[in-house]
Amino acid sequence: MRERRQYIRLDSVFPVEFQLISPDTKFAFSEWLQGFTNNIGKGGLCLEVNNLRPQLAKLLEAHKAKLSLKIEMPLGRGIIDAIGIVSWIKETPGALDKYSLGLSYEEIDPKQNNRLIHYALARRLFAPLAISAILILGLTLALNSYINMKLIKGNKALVGQLISIVQESSVAKQKIKIINKEKEDLQLKIQALELEIETLAEEKKKIAEEKKLALQEQLILVQNKENTITEELLRLDKRKANLEKANIDKMYEWLLKHQNPRTGLVVSFEGDSDITGWAFTYDQALVAIAYTNFSDFSRAEKVLDFFARKAERTENRFLNAYYVNDGLPAEYTVHTGPNLWLGIAILRYTQKSKDKQFLGLAEEIASSALNLQSEDKEGGLRGGPKVEWCSTEHNLDAYAFFQMLYQVTEKGHYLAVAEKILTWLVSHTYDRPDVPVRRGKGDSTIATDTYAWSIAAMGPEKLEAAGLNPDGILEFAEKNCGVEVQYQRPEGQNIKVKGFDFAPQRHLARGSVVSAEWTAQMILAFKIMADFYYQKDMIAKARTYEAKADEYLSGLAKMVISSSSASGQGEICLPYATQECVDTGHGWITPKGKSTGSLAATVYAIFAYYNYNPLKLKE
Repeated sequence: MRERRQYIRLDSVFPVEFQLISPDTKFAFSEWLQGFTNNIGKGGLCLEVNNLRPQLAKLLEAHKAKLSLKIEMPLGRGIIDAIGIVSWIKETPGALDKYSLGLSYEEIDPKQNNRLIHYALARRLFAPLAISAILILGLTLALNSYINMKLIKGNKALVGQLISIVQESSVAKQKIKIINKEKEDLQLKIQALELEIETLAEEKKKIAEEKKLALQEQLILVQNKENTITEELLRLDKRKANLEKANIDKMYEWLLKHQNPRTGLVVSFEGDSDITGWAFTYDQALVAIAYTNFSDFSRAEKVLDFFARKAERTENRFLNAYYVNDGLPAEYTVHTGPNLWLGIAILRYTQKSKDKQFLGLAEEIASSALNLQSEDKEGGLRGGPKVEWCSTEHNLDAYAFFQMLYQVTEKGHYLAVAEKILTWLVSHTYDRPDVPVRRGKGDSTIATDTYAWSIAAMGPEKLEAAGLNPDGILEFAEKNCGVEVQYQRPEGQNIKVKGFDFAPQRHLARGSVVSAEWTAQMILAFKIMADFYYQKDMIAKARTYEAKADEYLSGLAKMVISSSSASGQGEICLPYATQECVDTGHGWITPKGKSTGSLAATVYAIFAYYNYNPLKLKE
């Protein structure tokens, strides 16, 4: 009780963010949590916590954890960092998971501590002013809550409007298909009658002519119906285009809202409790590319700065995942692909921003990749320093990366490396006519992303020059991996979605699944092919690919969801797939949660919409 009497009692509270950390402060036991203090002493403070999980409370009671504190001084006086040790802990009677904690400072800046004490003493002298401040703060919080509520409601309404318009447009297109079939049937019947009339006797010609006239009148009615539905479809498509653009803009807002101000990282999956706060390196590369594309260079710089100055490495290679809040490793696996994608992000940033501060890091990534390549006499790259497999995906990444590195640095040996990788790809990936793109060396498994990335990384011109058939690659992917599934949206609505699976669904017991990210990659591949044929003045073929891209983009639109977190304010994103917790067929499962937003899926949808190819460096 003597410790408690040392505290100064305040008539207001300080917001305190805290995180449970190990006694040696090397890792965190929890995410950042919220508490409040209204008792402050020279050596510590009393912390009130409303939702402290019992298992965390037990760690504190057993003195197996410390608290990393961020004490927010009122009225904009800043945040004070401290490390606290629990002196006592008391559960509030009758309140679930509510605790009072007595904390002693283990670490705090003396000057900052004096600020706290001086403020606490001043509070006793100026209580009326403090009450006014609290009232103002309360009104501000209420206003912010109201604004957030309106934002969330508006964003959800935008999603609902898009889903409704896409469905109406799909129905109208289906009606036109039926009408076209009806028209064709009537035209064939009229043509048959015309031929028959030529051979009939005079008395029978009149009957046949009457039949023909009736069919022609019927044809006119069908054509009028077609015109009406076509006009309606044009109106719907115009509204759909506007809503798609609005939703894509909101997706970008989702990317902005989820960047951590301390680390610069963006959470990879919002909503899956098993990987809360994870930031996969591949995803960070994608979001840095997205920021760069929109000339948000300061945001892209924050992401790249984390990897340049803070991220832990193994053998000079970046890990597959880090924690968003503190940047500590979340997964110690090291794969080649994510490192190469980070290099690609740096090169895109360097080219567009003209800032070369990270170019040295890109060349370090290149050096690590070259070390792996030197271990293969044929010039392929293994999937990582501690794996034996060589994947098509990682070698496509490498081909794109070294092509870009040559363009940025003009160093000829990087171009030679890219050509060597191309030779490896042709020899080991595109060497079977029955499976146009293998998943890797000696691996004929079909992976949809390798088909899309073959078009994006190499381009149809390069594929043709290598004796390959880009049309055949996409036709095979569409035939084997294109699916239409029944998708249950988070609000319970069932809707049909057409897209691409991770692999041919016939090989998996789970049935068909649409991957949002890999569908977006295929949409981009279709758009690349459309551009290719427009350049060759093959307009009909170009429009066929454009129509495919639009059809699958409409499918993605049906999957958009509202952000599930308070910080997301209902902004729009895409889930990873149409089913949670199912086998992709490639060694991992989809995240859990029907409202789990995926960073990679959302970024790639933005790329697909804007026809922005991250694997080619163009002005």
